Amino acid sequence: MADTSRNAILARIRQGLTQPAPLPPRPDFTAPVHPPLNTADPVVAFAESFQRVGGEFYYCESLPHLAVQIAGFQQRQQVGAPYVWEPKMQSLLYKAGIAFRADETNFIEQADLGLTSCEALVARTGSVLVSAATASGRRLSIYPDQHLVLARPGQVVAEIGDALRVVQARYGAQMPSMVSLTSGPSRTADIEKTLVLGAHGPRRIALFLLEDEDEDTALN
Repeated sequence: MADTSRNAILARIRQGLTQPAPLPPRPDFTAPVHPPLNTADPVVAFAESFQRVGGEFYYCESLPHLAVQIAGFQQRQQVGAPYVWEPKMQSLLYKAGIAFRADETNFIEQADLGLTSCEALVARTGSVLVSAATASGRRLSIYPDQHLVLARPGQVVAEIGDALRVVQARYGAQMPSMVSLTSGPSRTADIEKTLVLGAHGPRRIALFLLEDEDEDTALN
């Protein structure tokens, strides 16, 4: 009986060796990883994703509306004027009548609010892509307790790869020393699975989306 079972097993093995197993299907690396966005408007998709990860979204139809939105944010959060180091953004805020801090005086002690531009906005994940190439550098999007971002609808792209291609096209071989994707406020739950905001960066991120206007008010 044992020999019969053994012979049957060996026979199946010999038969299997004469018929090589088919190769697994080759992945299509050109196919999209994700399904299409839920909405045809990437700006709407970004706003939904950005708020889902904990960001605060403010739509601004004009410079006066931007001034009202920022003033309302400052009043609710009980914060002063933001630090703003990018010259084009300073010009835009000056035109809108929005107060800001242009230098680094008392930055370490009083950096409760920083306002920067961004390279791109990712609709899929609600992420804000920032880099060290602007005058805001590495610090202004990381060190302040609250990070404000001023962007345009034209900066919204569908996927992370699209955002990285925007950076590559803009800087070519002179890529920024730091490129960072910010998806919501800084958070961690490493200790006893207790969620803590602001552990590694700003505990609040708010984005002000200003409608596209003339080139004189471009952000970058």
